[in-house]
Parts: sequence; structure tokens; C-alpha cells
Amino acid sequence: MIEIKDLNLTLGNNKVLDNISLNVEKGSVFGFLGSNGAGKSTLMRCICGVYKPTSGSVSIDGQEVYDNAEAKAKIFFVNDETIQYTSFTLGQLKEYYKSYYVDFSEETFERLLSKVNLPLDKKLSSFSKGMKRQAIVIIALACKTDYLMLDEAFDGLDPAMRMAVKNMITDELCDRDAAVIVSSHNIAEISEICDRAMMIYGGKLLFSDELDNITGGFCKLQLVFKGDVPAESSIKLAVPGVMKISASGSIVTIITADSEEEARAQAAALSPDMVESVPLTLEEVFIYEMEARGYAGFMGEIEE
Repeated sequence: MIEIKDLNLTLGNNKVLDNISLNVEKGSVFGFLGSNGAGKSTLMRCICGVYKPTSGSVSIDGQEVYDNAEAKAKIFFVNDETIQYTSFTLGQLKEYYKSYYVDFSEETFERLLSKVNLPLDKKLSSFSKGMKRQAIVIIALACKTDYLMLDEAFDGLDPAMRMAVKNMITDELCDRDAAVIVSSHNIAEISEICDRAMMIYGGKLLFSDELDNITGGFCKLQLVFKGDVPAESSIKLAVPGVMKISASGSIVTIITADSEEEARAQAAALSPDMVESVPLTLEEVFIYEMEARGYAGFMGEIEE
């Protein structure tokens, strides 16, 4: 696994990562969530050994990663920028990475290339953004590393290109015990492809868990009333753990951090004519987590 222990990083006079501890196990698809500037990309660069931690450690399969070629060979980092590749043709880029990654698979490269029909002899500077992203992902998958990191891999791609890149990654890795880390400020995207997620804000790790546990920590109920709808103060009194209340006609929707069983029992004191449990989206969960932690403006930053 990738193991991060008490990681701190100071660049210049700025502390950009603050006491982060996190494990990424093989076989997982892990989402790194946070607004632009939250520290996602910096954390990824620490994981792949670009930055040396000011204190704490980052190890891959028990080996410290910084200044360790053997550990670095187990991971491929797809940066959010592609300008460093533009002077290469795809054929040249393949040979370049083939010289570094001993498990590079020509068969995988040719098979993936046949799906997208990218030219081998044209410089990547002539490719569209989506074509560049496809090219780098093909190289990354052909390197057959145990860990693959994608920093904002789908940002700026049209829906068709997003789907093509996602399918390429998931189809290739489904039979391998590799781990994938995907960073994004798009919550819906993370919920589509990841089984675990963490959130970072201001360089601090706010939480990290399996998606099912994250979404399972909240309850959303719709209460239907035939008569007058209770006042908000009455709802808060009956359901002390309520985090959000919204009303539309005779229907009141409440979000609470209590279990469904407990929330239903509390809501019964309001004498609703019907109570229905409604699934929460991952985006809703993160909104309420942020509000509960006092980060009221966080979701605006996420969506920018």
C-alpha cells in the first residue's frame, strides 16, 4: 500500500500540507477531493517523490519514496498539465517511458492505441487536449505499475472524451490488483468511479473513508403532512440532530446525522401522515459535512 504518516510540507514560508495520515491500498480506486489550491496536487507530488516531506513520511510497499528509484518505479503520475510532452511524438513518448519501466507492455499499448486511433508519428503539440490525455493514459496503463495517479485527469474534456478515458482506465485495471488515485474538484465524477474518497481543505485532511460509509453517515427523510406544516423551530425541537430543513407545499425534507431508525422515531413526534427515506448523493453529503465543520463557502470553491 501507499502509506502516508504525519506528513507535513512547507514550501517557502507556506505550510501547504498539515499533518496528513492516509493509506491507499492496492485494488482500491481512491478519490482525492478538494477545491483548487486545497493541496491535492501537492500531496500527489509528495506520493510520487517530487517533494521531500518537511516531516513525516510517504512509503510505497514499505519503502520511503523520496529519492528511491525502486519505489518510484511502482507508480505512474499523470499530471494535470501536458505541456511537458508536446515536443514528443506518441512513438517517441512510448520509447522514452519504455526505457524507465521494465514491465512496459507493448501488447497493452497496441491494444489501447487501436481503440482510439492516435497517430504515432505526430507531435503531441498537434493533438487536442482530449487526444493528449488519451495518449498519456495509454502510456500510463502500458507501464503496468502497481499504482496510477491521475491529477484532474478529466478536467476540460468533453463528455464523450471523458467517457472514453474513464472506460480505458476501468477496463484495463479491473483484472489487476492496482490502485488508482484520482484527484478532482468534481464530486459527481468521484462518486462514479471511486470506492473510497478523502477531502482536503487548506492542506488539512478533513476525512477519509469508503464511499458507502460516508453516505451512510447521514439520513434524509421526506415528511408529508395533510394539515399545517410544522414550524422550523418545532422540527428542530423534535429532531435535535437536524442539519437542514426545506419545505415545499405539504412536504418537508430534513437531513440529519442520526441513523434512519432514530430519525424516524424523532420525526414521529411531528405526526406526519407519511415518512419516506430518500438516498443522499455524495455531493449532498459533502455539503453537509462542510457545513457541520464550519466551511460554509467550501462548495462554492469546489464548483468553481
